[in-house]
Amino acid sequence: MTEVLYRADSYLRETTAHVVSADAAGVVLDRSNFYARAGGQPGDSGTMRWEGAAAAILEAIKGEGEAILHRLPEGAELPEVGSEVTISLDWERRYRHMRMHTAMHLLCSLIPGAGVTGGQVGAEKSRLDFDLAEPPAKEWLTEQLNALVAADHAISESWITTEELDANPGLVRTMSVQPPRTGGRIRLVRIGAGEPPVDLQPCGGTHVRSTGEIGRVEVSKLENKGRQNRRISIILGEA
Repeated sequence: MTEVLYRADSYLRETTAHVVSADAAGVVLDRSNFYARAGGQPGDSGTMRWEGAAAAILEAIKGEGEAILHRLPEGAELPEVGSEVTISLDWERRYRHMRMHTAMHLLCSLIPGAGVTGGQVGAEKSRLDFDLAEPPAKEWLTEQLNALVAADHAISESWITTEELDANPGLVRTMSVQPPRTGGRIRLVRIGAGEPPVDLQPCGGTHVRSTGEIGRVEVSKLENKGRQNRRISIILGEA
């Protein structure tokens, strides 16, 4: 099991850890600030350093059980089991993913009632697919997204039990992917301090602390991907 540090602090760029296992598949550490690929969000990349050596971390992915596997280049030197390493995020890439993922929550808030059939977070472009007959116009969505960004809504998280989620299934917007159930608990991401909030839904990804950090958002494309499937793509300006 890897202690997941980004859940407590998604802004933690670097940390030390100890090697649990290391082989051609990757390196498992006792703790990590790297997000493992899941839920449409790519795994983090960066570097791993230890005494006398270093290697690139190509991507963090899920290993067995609750382990995070840090994939290194083929043929890379491996740290010894039990040794201490320092891992550092490619922060620019991670921060764009945080801004993008938060913007996708805002997009969900503008299309209430429509299930999300798919999605992908990217550093340059992201998308959400909705079970929707006809989406709003690109221009309206862009205007509303940037109004929510400008309002600088606070973003927080809380935890509920699986029983509480099962009693309130409307919290889940995704139709094909269920939220991660960590030790019988579900992490809720809340945007906005008021009642009702701007958005409230289960999510295991990384997000910024307030919508003002997202920067300008633009809806770049609307696509028809089926009889009731509409894809909405977004891009970011500078933060």
